[in-house]
Amino acid sequence: MRKLGISIYLQHSNLKSIYNYIDLASSYGFKRIFTCLISKSDDKEFLNKFKDFISYANSKDMQVIADIEPDIMKNLNIDFKDLTYFKDMGLYGIRLDLGFSGNEESLMSFDKNDLKIELNISNGSKYLENIVEYYPNKNNLLGCHNFYPREYTGLKRSHFLKTSKEYKGMGIKTAAFISSSVAKYGPWELENGLPTLEEHRNLSIKTQAKDLFNTNLIDDIIISNMFATEEELKILSTINKNMLNLDIILDSNISDIERKIILDQLHFNRGDINDYAIRSTQGRIKFKKEEIKPNKSKEEIIKKGDITIDNSLYGRYKGELQIALKDMKNNNKINIVGRVKEDELYLLNSIKPWQKFKFNNISK
Repeated sequence: MRKLGISIYLQHSNLKSIYNYIDLASSYGFKRIFTCLISKSDDKEFLNKFKDFISYANSKDMQVIADIEPDIMKNLNIDFKDLTYFKDMGLYGIRLDLGFSGNEESLMSFDKNDLKIELNISNGSKYLENIVEYYPNKNNLLGCHNFYPREYTGLKRSHFLKTSKEYKGMGIKTAAFISSSVAKYGPWELENGLPTLEEHRNLSIKTQAKDLFNTNLIDDIIISNMFATEEELKILSTINKNMLNLDIILDSNISDIERKIILDQLHFNRGDINDYAIRSTQGRIKFKKEEIKPNKSKEEIIKKGDITIDNSLYGRYKGELQIALKDMKNNNKINIVGRVKEDELYLLNSIKPWQKFKFNNISK
């Protein structure tokens, strides 16, 4: 089951504000929390605050995974062969931003406390392959990408897909980060968001999440910066985590049949894909006997993101729905019936052959 998560940075706020944020996220079904156990964790006051926060999160059925800085285990005299200290804190798992040689991670996965050991997917470089050679307990391994506060440092898509596939291929659950457009706090000072993918940096939080779930390579999505707004949490809670739903604006003059073709069908992209359009052809079968009149679309050019339905003048193609991927010439055989929301045009090029999708009409 795919999950949503938030991030908590204790150094930037008081417990009351943090608890209110946890309450809000929990009310919208969020189940994960990412946090950092920073180098000053030998400070008793900070550690007590940290433990109180974890206890509260656990009371809200939230799973807390803490990123462990390299010096933490040394400062606290913790041996990787015994992770009782972290279990006693109430942590669900620990994240190793910088790993060991491979055997240490494998041994940690068999720790008597049954903690989850989260690995950094973004590193690549045979890291996971090396750990697997030491026969870890895969049930206790998780993978999570990094986030990148500096502009132009986020992952490129090809590397993101390659490394994510490696973890999914091993049967390991994966996570990645998206960025709130209004949240101010991360583990360090930031101004340009905290996405995993660089191309997500200026996209809406909804589009980022839809894209990650649509890769079918990411199980859990975590908002990397704190505090996201209630509206952002609410929006993410409504996303279909298992099938892409595109937000669209319908033309006000479409017919009832066209509306049914658009909104009442489970669409899928034909397997024989082309460069110009996503083709959903089930309407040709279901509405074969219905008349679809030309709507006299005035636009001479069909633009990327336009949703079209072939009308009765197109003969056997009548009822076919398409989403334009490139600009095309229009004619009176094609009705322009709506348009994909502008910030979701980004998602169109990631729709795969035979992939299922639906539309969400936001023009009501």
